[in-house]
Amino acid sequence: MPKDLTNSSINRQNVINNKYALAEIKKSIGIKCIQFNGKEVLLKEQVAEFFEVSIRTIELYLQKHEAELQQNGYEVLRGKSLQDLKNAIISQYGTEIYFGTKTTIISIFDFKAFLNLAMLITESERAKLLRQLILDVVIDTINKRTGGGTKYINQRDKEFIFSYFHEKNYRKEFTDALKDYVDMGNFKYPLYTDKIYVSIFREKASDYRKVLKFQEKESVRDTFYAEILDLISSYECGFADILKSEYAKKGRRLSFYETDSLFRQFESQAHWKPLINKARQKMASRDFAFRDVLHHQLTEYLQPLEVDEFERFLGEKSKELADRLEEAKDVMKRLKDRE
Repeated sequence: MPKDLTNSSINRQNVINNKYALAEIKKSIGIKCIQFNGKEVLLKEQVAEFFEVSIRTIELYLQKHEAELQQNGYEVLRGKSLQDLKNAIISQYGTEIYFGTKTTIISIFDFKAFLNLAMLITESERAKLLRQLILDVVIDTINKRTGGGTKYINQRDKEFIFSYFHEKNYRKEFTDALKDYVDMGNFKYPLYTDKIYVSIFREKASDYRKVLKFQEKESVRDTFYAEILDLISSYECGFADILKSEYAKKGRRLSFYETDSLFRQFESQAHWKPLINKARQKMASRDFAFRDVLHHQLTEYLQPLEVDEFERFLGEKSKELADRLEEAKDVMKRLKDRE
């Protein structure tokens, strides 16, 4: 989907928190910065020159977006910090560029804050071009690190394979309970699977398939993040136990009216709420950042991904499923032998 960086703080923060994309963007721009306190920084005046706008324009954006820019590396220096910056500039450039004789404060942007500003300024043609570069680099970087596609990026997470393995066991418990304790035809299996999906992330399996543009034989659960699989497992295991208990109490199989009523009671239990909220936030935010997919019914749960989320799915420790299966097969065999 087209992304407008100027209007979305979530999109901007997802760029800034993606260190792999940042490194590529930095190489592409090739802007010369001042080395200061272990960082690379630009003065407000340099930033204005780069974007070909006035100092006043930069100051207006600082007023409007100060908290966001400060969070991402914008600073105002005074006193000793200002003098240290002057000394750094003299040592690197041989002159106190942009300093008047009575300068007592100065604004600086590190590279993240500089990019943050580039994603905000609408008056600058250069900023507009840079925003397009940013979007292209982010997409290219994610695709390169995931082997060309992100539909199965969930499988790069080291937690995925074990959650996937356990969920298959709980899935069998669930379908066995439906078979043994619910007096309905085969329709009951997709029906109550969808009830779980809607309860957790407000989508039926068919809706989810459309959002991720599934091919006919692709499996929905192969694309779920570990946290989603764990929560589905908890639903399946818990509801299977309730069906078993109710069957034992009544001494007969349950009607769909009774099963529906039991599920409504089950999903409304208070302990699900924090787990569901977390799962919705993870699913909505990760799919938005990695898969470029917006789950419209989960928009309220969208957040920018933290730095460690990019590391988890794009970093050196993330691996393809085949590698994880090879590493995990002995552990999985031991787990299976215990059953």
